[in-house]
Amino acid sequence: MATSADLRQSVIAQARTVVVKVGSNVLSRADDTLDPARIRDLAAQIDRIRRTGRQVVVVSSGAVAAGIGRLKLPGRPTDLPHLQAAAAAGQAHLIRTWDEAFAEFGFHAGQILVTANDFKSRVRYLNVANTLHTLTEYGVVPVVNENDTVSIEEIKFGDNDRLAAMVANLLPDPLLVILSIVDGLYDGDPANGASRRSRWSMAGTTTSRSWRSTSAARGGRGGCSRSWRRSVSQRPSGRQ
Repeated sequence: MATSADLRQSVIAQARTVVVKVGSNVLSRADDTLDPARIRDLAAQIDRIRRTGRQVVVVSSGAVAAGIGRLKLPGRPTDLPHLQAAAAAGQAHLIRTWDEAFAEFGFHAGQILVTANDFKSRVRYLNVANTLHTLTEYGVVPVVNENDTVSIEEIKFGDNDRLAAMVANLLPDPLLVILSIVDGLYDGDPANGASRRSRWSMAGTTTSRSWRSTSAARGGRGGCSRSWRRSVSQRPSGRQ
């Protein structure tokens, strides 16, 4: 009988593209500012994935956290205009940090900012797909983020998990990996005590990192759907 480790290895072996969604809490320090050391560490891991012949696309939160540090704000803004301003100032710093981290390994970041409407319009949807494919042809790692300056609901209620899943659907044979502080895949909001962890969440290998990761894999062309969890030491709960 196949073990959870066998399942993980099988799904990973079939993946041609790895989409890595990185949550805000993974990229930020305790004071809500951006953590460049964490990004450098992730860049090293992405380099190792690329060396296997796979393409990598990063869906990165963290624009607001980057803006808090760049603008030297006393804390995370609570009203929408100031959140959007922090995101606008922080997005440039965020993509620069990713690009400088990638450059240490000989490749670059390409920024793609999208909104939900870009996936509702067929023409814009195809433009996003074409840009992703062309960037990977050039050996560039696309770094995708919600355009926080115009996407009101994203800042107030959401995160980039659904965006990452939609991006994965644009790519060949994708493996979607969600890095978060949430302890697995749930059937609802993990903050809601009534939500239950999915039965597909399986214990995995313990690592030394200080964040939790939830990984979801979906085979290309309507293939299988699987997910699993790697448990490590927990950061304080909060935004993903």
